[in-house]
Amino acid sequence: QVQLVESGGGLVQPGGSLRLSCLASGGTFGRHATSWFRQAPEKEREFVAGISRGGLNTYYTDSVKGQFTISRDNTKNTVYLQMNSLKPEDTAVYYCAARAAAIATTRDEYDLWGQGTLVTVSS
Repeated sequence: QVQLVESGGGLVQPGGSLRLSCLASGGTFGRHATSWFRQAPEKEREFVAGISRGGLNTYYTDSVKGQFTISRDNTKNTVYLQMNSLKPEDTAVYYCAARAAAIATTRDEYDLWGQGTLVTVSS
C-alpha cells in the first residue's frame, strides 16, 4: 500500500514561492497518477494540479495555470508542486493524492491521501 507524506509548506509573503513535495513509500509509485488538492478554511477541497504516471501529461485547474508547476521524479518516488507568485487566496492545506489509474480531478476518485501541509500566504 502506497503511503504519501507531504512537506514544504509554510508562511510566505505575497509574491513569494514555495515548492511542495509528496514522498511516496510502500508501493510502486510509478503506477499512480498523482495530484495536488487544497482546502482553504470553510471551503471544499479542490483539485489543483495532476500528473500522469510517467510524468508526460499534466493538468491544472484554471486558477493556477502559469503560476504552479507539477512534476515528478519516479526514481525518488516524489511529486513536486512549484508555486510561484503566491497570493493570499492560495492559503490552504495542500494534499497529495494518488490513484492507480489516469489523472482525475475529483477527490472521490482518489484512494490514497497524505496528511496535508499548510501553506499560508500573508504579509
